[in-house]
Amino acid sequence: MKRKKFLQTTSAFTLGTILTSPLVGCLNRSGRNPEKPGYSVSKKTGIERRNWGRNIIFRAEHLEHPSTVQEVQELMLKAGNKKALGSTHSYNDIADSPMSQISLRKLNKIISIEETNKTVTIEGGIKYEELVPQLYEKGFALHNLASLPQVTVAGACSTGTHGSGTKNGNLSTAVRGLEICLADGQLVKLSRDNNPNIFDGAVISMGGLGIITSMVLDIQPAYEARQDIFLDLPLENVIENFDQIMSSGYSVSLFTKWQSDIVDQVWIKRRVDQPVDNLGTDFFGGKASDRNIHPIIDLSAESCTDQMGVAGPWYDRLPHFKINAMPSAWDELQSEYFVPIEHAGQAMRAIANLGEKILPYLYISEVRTVAADNLWMSQVYKRTSVAFHFTWKSDWPGVKKLLPELEAALAPFDVRPHWAKLFTINPKTLQKSYKKFPDFLELLKTYDPKGHFKNAYLDSNIYS
Repeated sequence: MKRKKFLQTTSAFTLGTILTSPLVGCLNRSGRNPEKPGYSVSKKTGIERRNWGRNIIFRAEHLEHPSTVQEVQELMLKAGNKKALGSTHSYNDIADSPMSQISLRKLNKIISIEETNKTVTIEGGIKYEELVPQLYEKGFALHNLASLPQVTVAGACSTGTHGSGTKNGNLSTAVRGLEICLADGQLVKLSRDNNPNIFDGAVISMGGLGIITSMVLDIQPAYEARQDIFLDLPLENVIENFDQIMSSGYSVSLFTKWQSDIVDQVWIKRRVDQPVDNLGTDFFGGKASDRNIHPIIDLSAESCTDQMGVAGPWYDRLPHFKINAMPSAWDELQSEYFVPIEHAGQAMRAIANLGEKILPYLYISEVRTVAADNLWMSQVYKRTSVAFHFTWKSDWPGVKKLLPELEAALAPFDVRPHWAKLFTINPKTLQKSYKKFPDFLELLKTYDPKGHFKNAYLDSNIYS
């Protein structure tokens, strides 16, 4: 299918209207009722605003929607704490604020594409689902995408969100430049080239430096990809051949419920501009799927990107979900943990040993790999890692009891959690896991000396 015709059939951003009401998550560390995570309805507006997973009601009394960078600067001069609010696809209180949340959803345009140095400059509120079709139309691509494209680029990059691929860095590694509005309204530009001493600390900042008003991303020539799925791989086959399986494609994901010594699905995404081998019908004991399927096997695959080896644009194959469809299970909680890839087999066995305890609370678990990087607060800083993602049912009391046991099982492997998902790891333990943590803390204090961008999450996990 030609590029323009494809765009006409796939670029109806219907989900954008569904997800514009603010939906972030809940750690039980700020006086919240553990049985009813979240906050009360806004005292100022009387309107209940929840995160994506609907497990928290935001405490922030104000939600601002500036339409220009100047308006962002003016908001900075108002008293009180502030926090950027993206697509709300987070499951703890990382994006909440004691006073004001600032959404840049009206700043969602491409500013420029530089073909010579292969970069795109974007406004701070753009979502991947808005960016990627436009890049494709111009003949360009990103190196990778997360499992769903309905998230803001700034929010995903600020928390270390990722796709999969042993040789692919997380989404943050594409960031070449940042423009940040500080608490005094000043605009500061940082870049990989001009600020090498601190730039790696500023990219994954969890909103602690200021409001990201624009970003510069690396791009590359557009490409097409295909995905093939195999079902019911024996767990031991996967563990014994982990490196080979996870490098069998450009991006590879495993889906499992940690039951019956079986890995339920393997999704293999391959670029068709690179040599593509015939994987056959038997892949390490798994059988080729004869139809499109959803990661949660009982759900319809209608929302999923096309499978069965059918080639299509990179942005409609690397994510699991289409840009114009409802992703995942919606009413859910999420956690994710990273361990060095050399411990993949041991970590998988440790999780599998908890399979019966996990099952009552689990929709599905995804296993991915992420290449090492140099970003100070990246979960994969200096270590190529395997990421264990858990999509939980909306049962916080049950999940809250389970997480410490799961984290204890992964603790011997120097586990790190995803910054924007649910975890209960002690902040001191967490901080010790990051070699550059003291430098990051100093960076926060330099750019936000009065703590205007502090919130309960940062107070607990970073400033404590």
